[in-house]
Amino acid sequence: MSIKQRSIRQERSITGKSLHTGEEVSLTIKPAKANTGYVFRRTDLYGQPEIKPTSANVTELVRSTTISNGNAKVHTIEHVLSALAGSGIDNAIIDLDASEPPIMDGSSRPFANLILEAEPYELEEDRQFFKLPSPVSVTDGNRSMIALPYDGFRITCTSTDERASHVQHLSIELDPEIYLAELAPARTFTLYEDIEELLKLGKIRGGSLDSAIVIKGDKILSKEALRFEDEFVRHKILDIIGDLTLLGKPLQAHIIAVRPGHSLNARLTTKLHDLMSHGEKPKAVASSPVKGKSFVLPDETELDVRRVLDVLPHRFPFVMIDKVVSIEGDQKLVGIKNVSINEPFFPGHFPGHPVMPGVLQLEAMAQAAGILLLRRGSAEGKVAFFMSADKVKFRKPVVPGDQLIVTATLEKVRGNRIATASVDCRVGEQVVSSASLMFSIVDGKDAF
Repeated sequence: MSIKQRSIRQERSITGKSLHTGEEVSLTIKPAKANTGYVFRRTDLYGQPEIKPTSANVTELVRSTTISNGNAKVHTIEHVLSALAGSGIDNAIIDLDASEPPIMDGSSRPFANLILEAEPYELEEDRQFFKLPSPVSVTDGNRSMIALPYDGFRITCTSTDERASHVQHLSIELDPEIYLAELAPARTFTLYEDIEELLKLGKIRGGSLDSAIVIKGDKILSKEALRFEDEFVRHKILDIIGDLTLLGKPLQAHIIAVRPGHSLNARLTTKLHDLMSHGEKPKAVASSPVKGKSFVLPDETELDVRRVLDVLPHRFPFVMIDKVVSIEGDQKLVGIKNVSINEPFFPGHFPGHPVMPGVLQLEAMAQAAGILLLRRGSAEGKVAFFMSADKVKFRKPVVPGDQLIVTATLEKVRGNRIATASVDCRVGEQVVSSASLMFSIVDGKDAF
C-alpha cells in the first residue's frame, strides 16, 4: 500500500532566542508542493537565499548541524528537521530572519506543536522511501552507528558520556504519534564541564536552564524536572531523526547507535546517501525452505532455525536467535545466539576490539520473548512488537566465540494485547545482560 506525501495547509510562526548566537529570531513554516522536500530560506539576507538540508550542503558539525549555500548559512537545524520528519511532513518551506532557529525549551515539541497548528494534510503524490539494501556502519573510537535493512523505521540507541555515567538505552519504532508523545518533548543537554569550552568557541550565547539540561556529576540542573527518566537517550534519538533528513528521502532501516553525535550522524547519512545515489538494488533474501506455521505449535518444545524464521518477521542480518532449545509450556523459553566474528556489526563495534553491542543483546532478548508470546493457536498471524525495556543491565562484554543462552520468562499478559517478560542472556553460567520487556501483540496485516 502506498503512502502519500504530506505538507501543511497554513503557515505558522514562532519567535524566541537562538541557542548559539543568542539572537532573537522568528521562524515561519509554510506549505510546499509535492517533491519540494525541506527548504530553509534566509529572509534577512538580500535575495532571500534558499538552502536545502542535504549531506552535500553540510559545512559544520560542532555541537549542531550547519548547512550552507554560498555565504548563506543556517545552523542548529536538527530540532526543526526532526519535528518535520517525526510528524510525517515531507514538504515545507522554513523561513528564518537570522542564521539559527529559536532554541525554545531545547526540545522539538514547540516545532511539532506548530506543525499540528498548521494542519498537516496528504498530497496526491506517493512518498518515495529509501529502503536500505545492505548493512552500513560508521565508527569513531568508542562511538558507532549501524544501519540494518528493516521493513519500517526503528532506532535503538545507547547514550552515555566519557565517564560512563547516566547510561541510558532505548529501542523505539517510529511513527508520528509515537514521535510526538515519546521523543518530541526530550530536551537537549550538556555536561557542566563542557560549558566553558563551548563559550570559548562562541557557542551557547543564548543558553540557559530554560533551554537545556546541565549534568554536573550526579546532579541534574534544570528549571523543570526530567520529562522522562531516560530523557537523554530520547533526545539523542530526536537528533538522529533530524540529521537523517539530510538523506533527502525517508529511510526504511533499523539504526543502532552507541554514543552518537551530530558528526557521526552526518557520516552515516553520507554513506547512506552514497549507497542510495549508486542505485544499489536490495538483494533477494531466501525464505525458509519449510513453509511452517507463523506461531509455535503446542507440542513444539524445540525450534530449529527454519522454524525460528517461520515465527519471527526478522531476516538477515537481524535474526538474533539461531535456535530454541527448550520451551516450557507458555511460560519459559531458552534460545541460543552463536556470536561469530562474521557478524556485520563487529567491523564498527569496535575495530580491533570486537564487542557485541548491548542493544543487540537486548534485541536477542526481545526476539526470544516474542517467540514465547506466539506459542498458541490464537497467535496465528500475530506479531509481537517490542515496546519498552526496564531494569536493563549489562554486566560483562560479549565477544566473538561466545554463545548467548537467552532465557525468557513470561510475567503477565493483559487481554491478549499487552505482555511483559523477564529475560536474561548468559555465557556459560554467568549472566551478561538482563531486562524486563513489554510487548504489544498485533495482527501481522496491521504491522507491516
